[in-house]
Amino acid sequence: MKVAALTCHIGAEVQGVGLADAARDDALFGEVKAALLAHKVLFFRDQDITPADHAAFAERFAPLEGHPVVGSHPDHPGLIQIYKDENSPPDHFENAWHCDATWRDAPPMGAVLRCVACPDVGGDTMWANMAKAYADLPPHVKDTIAPLKARHSIEATFGARMPEDRRHALKAQFPDAEHPVVRTHPETGEKVLFVSGFATHFTNFHTSANVRYGQDYAPGGAQLLAYLIGRAAIPEYQVRWRWRPGDVAVWDNRCTQHYAVMDYPPTIRRMERASITGDRPY
Repeated sequence: MKVAALTCHIGAEVQGVGLADAARDDALFGEVKAALLAHKVLFFRDQDITPADHAAFAERFAPLEGHPVVGSHPDHPGLIQIYKDENSPPDHFENAWHCDATWRDAPPMGAVLRCVACPDVGGDTMWANMAKAYADLPPHVKDTIAPLKARHSIEATFGARMPEDRRHALKAQFPDAEHPVVRTHPETGEKVLFVSGFATHFTNFHTSANVRYGQDYAPGGAQLLAYLIGRAAIPEYQVRWRWRPGDVAVWDNRCTQHYAVMDYPPTIRRMERASITGDRPY
């Protein structure tokens, strides 16, 4: 097994490993997991694996979970099918920085994404190191955000394109979650900036420490949230992967964000993602 870093702060390509073997070999899986904690996202080329192998490898981390909006593989409910073609509506593409499913009380710990088909050019995915994005914040910003919590909404994102009754039903099924703006990674102990495209507002910003007059609260809180969400767009925190069929990416959802670049319509891009259950952030 060879692990080659792709940037100074995030991402590594792993060679000499078959993920079907890693699903069955405790020692090999342990090496892969250690590399994931070190690099936050791993890439594997030429993985000739079945959907069953894909799910089995991901389940070594924790059980899988489906998605209430995106369809799953008929034989593997936790294997989400992200299939895009020339008929996909423009608002069904993932062109936004996000951390997966933070609208859940316990967002996924990670994911395993396999490329089934992709265009010759375009359709790359980018990841950002949100531990580094937090570490580089000015001290006064760290002090301000240390106690803050934010709401994360499926209604305002996936639900936005739905008719009102379906949108309200979706929110009833998944009420907005509240998470710390800065979470602690449960395995590495790193502090992580934990707001992304699903975050709508701070829930405890309007205090005497932050707000003297209305202008401090609105747009003061909104501007701070937009600034923090924008940290993912800094190139020094990013890695970009150009897909080929058979490629697999494994990422730690607790400390990264990602962005699926929407430059490829009207060509076809088919990806399958195993979403791994996680813990409630603290």
